[in-house]
Amino acid sequence: MRKSAIVLGWIALIAVASAVSFAQAKDKTKRPSPPATAQCKFSDGKGVTVDYSSPRMKGRKIYGTEQEGALVPYGKVDRTGANEATTFVTTADVSIGGKDVAAGDYTIFTVPNPDKWTLIVNKKTGEWGIPYKWEGDELLRTDMTVSKESSPVENFAISLPSTGDTCTLHITWDSNDASVDIAEKK
Repeated sequence: MRKSAIVLGWIALIAVASAVSFAQAKDKTKRPSPPATAQCKFSDGKGVTVDYSSPRMKGRKIYGTEQEGALVPYGKVDRTGANEATTFVTTADVSIGGKDVAAGDYTIFTVPNPDKWTLIVNKKTGEWGIPYKWEGDELLRTDMTVSKESSPVENFAISLPSTGDTCTLHITWDSNDASVDIAEKK
């Protein structure tokens, strides 16, 4: 009888621990790179929403060469955030860097370089961020302008400030701000 009570006690303890662990795993706000959202609304109410995870610098070298030990090597596809691939949802037909994107759900990736970045809009959704293996699902690649921040930015951030029917996608981290215009197609 005593052995049965001990076994049942252990089973109950394991069940409670598993439930707590599962709940924490589902709560993305507990991650080291918490979830974040950027939104832009056009004058007609349609817009763009980007959901991503926001990593922190934590004293690491972010951009540079692999030889330098950079977290995000130049010339390689980056997940553009952390964890799952960054989602890009538009409820309007838009033009990104002069290239057409129909309303829908996409993922975005970037290829950083010291003086120019490339934005990738991919039709495949729901995947983990890296390794990148979805070249066949790319909708477009377009150039992004890079400017330098006056001081390092600790938290990776995406923003979408808007003016009328145009938003500017900004990806800011470390000392870089990469941007590209997104215009609603009428």
